[in-house]
Amino acid sequence: MSPTEQGNSPLLVVISGPSGVGKDAVIAELRETHPEMFFAVTATTRPMRPGEVDGRDYLFITPGRFKQLLDRGEFLEHAEVYGRHYGVPKGPLREALAAGRDAVVKVDVRGAATIRRLAPEAFLVFLAAPSFEELERRLTSRKTESPAQMAIRIQTARTEMAEAERFDAVIVNETDALTQAVEAIVDVIRDQRADGSRKPLAL
Repeated sequence: MSPTEQGNSPLLVVISGPSGVGKDAVIAELRETHPEMFFAVTATTRPMRPGEVDGRDYLFITPGRFKQLLDRGEFLEHAEVYGRHYGVPKGPLREALAAGRDAVVKVDVRGAATIRRLAPEAFLVFLAAPSFEELERRLTSRKTESPAQMAIRIQTARTEMAEAERFDAVIVNETDALTQAVEAIVDVIRDQRADGSRKPLAL
C-alpha cells in the first residue's frame, strides 16, 4: 500500500540534508517508485541549461514574475544564490494536497528551517550519510570545485549535519543502498499518515 492510500490527510514532506548526501538520487527513486506522490518543482530566475526541461527540472520564470509571486506570499521558501532567485511555489502544493496526494519538497537545511516556521505541520526528513568521513568522500569524488570551494562546502556540510536533531525523522543513506533509504522514507510517511493526532496542514 502506498503512503497516499494510507488514510488521513496528506503530508507535506520536506526532504533535506547536507550537500553530497544523495538527495537528488533519493528523489529520483521516489518519483520512479511512487508516482502517486507530488514532487514540487522549484521556480528560478536563472537561465535554462542545456538538457534541462522547463517544468521538470525547474520552473524558469523572469525576475519580474518571481517578484510578483514573492510579493503575494506565493513561495513556501525562497532564497537568492549567486544573484539568481529560487523559490518553491505554494500553488501546485495546495492543489496536490487538496487532491489527497502527499507532496514532497527538496530544500537545503536552511530552507527546511524556514518551512518549519511557516508550516509547522510539515513533516521534515533529514537525509544523513553513515558518517562524516563518507560524506566528505562523496563530496570530494565529484571533483567539480576548487580546493578552496570544496573546503567551504565541507565545512557547511559539517554544520548542516549538526541540525539533524531538529528534524522529525533521520534517514541514513548508506553507501550503495539507495533502495533501503527510499523504503525507509516511505515507511515513515506511512506511519505519519496513520497518526490521527496530526493537525491539518494549511498553506
